[in-house]
Amino acid sequence: MFIPILIASFVSSINAASIVSPSSQSYPLPLPVVIAPDGFERSATLVNGIFPGPLITAQKGDSFAIEVVNELKDETMFKSTSVHWHGIYQNGTNYADGASFVTQCPIAQNHSFLHTFSVPNQAGTFWYHSHYSVQYCDGLRGALVIYDPHDPLAHMYDVDDASTVITLSDWYHVVAPILRHIIGTTANSSLINGLGRYAGGPASDLAVISVKQGKRYRMRLVAMSCDPNFQFSIDGHNFTVIEADGLSTEPLVVDQLQILAGQRYSVVLVANKPVDNYWMRSLPNLAGASFTGGTNSAILRYQGAPQVDPITVNTQPQNALVETNLHALINPGAPGIPGYGNADINLNLQVANTGGTFYVNGIPFKPPTVPVLLQILSGAQEPSQLLPNGSVIVLEANKVVELTMSTTGPGGPHPIHLHGHAFDVVKSAASSTFNYVNPVRRDVVSTGGVGQQMVIRWTTDNSGPWFLHCHIDWHLDAYVFKYPHERNDQFLAYSGFAVVMAESPSNTAAHVNPVPQAWDQLCPIFDSLSPSQLGGGGQFSYEEAANISTLLFPPSPLP
Repeated sequence: MFIPILIASFVSSINAASIVSPSSQSYPLPLPVVIAPDGFERSATLVNGIFPGPLITAQKGDSFAIEVVNELKDETMFKSTSVHWHGIYQNGTNYADGASFVTQCPIAQNHSFLHTFSVPNQAGTFWYHSHYSVQYCDGLRGALVIYDPHDPLAHMYDVDDASTVITLSDWYHVVAPILRHIIGTTANSSLINGLGRYAGGPASDLAVISVKQGKRYRMRLVAMSCDPNFQFSIDGHNFTVIEADGLSTEPLVVDQLQILAGQRYSVVLVANKPVDNYWMRSLPNLAGASFTGGTNSAILRYQGAPQVDPITVNTQPQNALVETNLHALINPGAPGIPGYGNADINLNLQVANTGGTFYVNGIPFKPPTVPVLLQILSGAQEPSQLLPNGSVIVLEANKVVELTMSTTGPGGPHPIHLHGHAFDVVKSAASSTFNYVNPVRRDVVSTGGVGQQMVIRWTTDNSGPWFLHCHIDWHLDAYVFKYPHERNDQFLAYSGFAVVMAESPSNTAAHVNPVPQAWDQLCPIFDSLSPSQLGGGGQFSYEEAANISTLLFPPSPLP
C-alpha cells in the first residue's frame, strides 16, 4: 500500500495534492489558503493541506509505503520535518520510526523519505505526527486506523468507519517556534475533528457527528494534543471502552473518560436516546476552561434532529473511567515473575522540573548530533559510547524490564510514551495496588501527580533505540538551532523530558537490515542546511516570544 503525503505550510499559494487509498484510488483533498479551525486565521504546517491530516487506513497484515514529501516554505515555522507513526512497533524497521535525532535525521525542505514497514500483528487506533521539535503543534498530526476483519469485539458495534474517528486536539494562535521559548505556554482552544471555538471568539462551525437511532457506533478517540488532557463525555449517554492505545480491552461501561496526549480509546456508543442534538464535550485541564459559547465541544446529532446547537445539560459523571478497571482482552498478564522488583531489569527514573527544564535522573535530554541509530550502526555499543551522555539506557535482549517513574514539580500529569512497544501498566499512578495478572496494556501512561509513581513492564524483543518521553510536546522539545552568526551548531533542549532505551545494540544491525540508502542520505543533507533553510524564525522568534511573556527560557548564548 503506497501512500504519498505532502507536507506544506500554507499561507497564500498552494498546490493540488491527494492521498492514495489502499484500493489505489486517488481522492483530491481541499487545500485552504489559510486555516481557521476555531475562527482565528493563521498559517499552519499541514499534511495534504488539511487539519487534522488525512485519515490513513489499512487492514491488519498490510504493508505500508508512505512517502513524506517536504514542501515546507513558511519562514516562521520549521522547514525540516520527520513523521512518527505512533503506536506502530516498527519491529525490524527502527529506521522508519520517525523520531528526529533518535532514529533518523530530519527530512530537509524539498526532499522526501519513503517509510516502509509492515504491521503483521497490529490492529486498532493509532496516529501520526511530526517528531521534530514542537512542529506538530503547528498542525502536522492525523489519525491512522488499522482494521481487523476478525475483531473479537465486532459483535458489539454496527458502524466503524471514517465518520466515527474522533480527534481531540489543542490549537494555538501563535506559531510553535515562538511559543517554545515560553515556559508554560497555553493553548487558545481545543478542537474536535479539527473544529472548535476560542473564548471571546466568533461562533465558528463545530464538528457534527451524525448517528442513527438504534445503531451502535465504534468511536475511535485520538488525543493528538501538544499539552492538555481532556475529560471526554457525551450528554445523556454512557459508552463502552473496548480498546486502549491499539489493544483490545475487556468491555467496560463508563460515562466519562480522561484521555492524555497520545492516548487513544475505542468506545461503543449505542444511539438509544430520543432523536435530538447532544453536546459532545472535551474539557482540557487548562485554567478557566469551560463550555461557554460552545467551546471545547462538538455536536452529536441524531438523524432527523434539527440543525441547531444542543441545549442538553452537562452533569457530573457517575461512572468515570478508572485505569485500573481496564484489563487486556488478549493474552492478559504482565511478562516475567509477578511481584515488584522481580523483573530481569528493574529501572527507576525520577523526573524533576527546574525552571521549566526537565531532568531524568538528573540529566535533561539533549539531542545528539548523530542519531542514536546511526551511532549504533557505526559501531557504538556501550552506554559510555552512546550519546547523549547519561540519556541512553542499554538493555539486554529478551529481558523483562520493569520501569518505575515518579515526578516532582509542576506540569503533570505527564503522558509517558514508549516507542517500539506496548507495555503492561502493573501499577497506575493513582493506585496503591499492583496487578500482574490482567493489567491494561497500552503505549501511553500517566505519571500521575507529585508523590505518585507508575510502574510498567515490557519485554526487550525489538532491537534498536526507542524513545521514552513525555508526550506533552513542550516538555520534550529537542531541536537543532542554528543562529545566523554561529560558528558551530548548537543543539538545545529547552525541556528535555526523555531518555532512549537502546535494546541489544549488538543485534541492531542485523535486526534492521537492510537500511534504505535514502536513510543514509538524510543526515548529510540535513547537516548541510543553512540557518535560513531550517526556518523557525531563528533568534528573532525569541524576541517575538519576549513580546508575549516575561516567563521565558534563557536565550542561547551567542559566540
